[in-house]
Amino acid sequence: MDYKIKSRIWIETEDGVYLGEGRVRLLKAIDQTGSLSKAANALSMSYKKAWNLLDSMNKTAKEPLVITTTGGKGGGGAHLTEHGSKAIQAFDNINQKCWDFLDKEFDQISL
Repeated sequence: MDYKIKSRIWIETEDGVYLGEGRVRLLKAIDQTGSLSKAANALSMSYKKAWNLLDSMNKTAKEPLVITTTGGKGGGGAHLTEHGSKAIQAFDNINQKCWDFLDKEFDQISL
């Protein structure tokens, strides 16, 4: 039988979760689609949930992660800020290092 180690990490403040895998997936989808609505749709998430997650992240971050523009005649949109790109990169780096560490430790255990 093959065993796997599972883990999830997130970054939180005293107010709650700031970044986690789902939130980072949302940020990446916004970056790819240029739209909160399209990003939510791509992730099979309601627009309201996506908006609430984004609003929470932007309020918790030292600088906005995403800038949104309202729709209308010219259409709306959303784009990742430089701070948002750095947050994704930092989270992915921490997450990968965590997995590497856990895999290394798990390899040393014989079950």
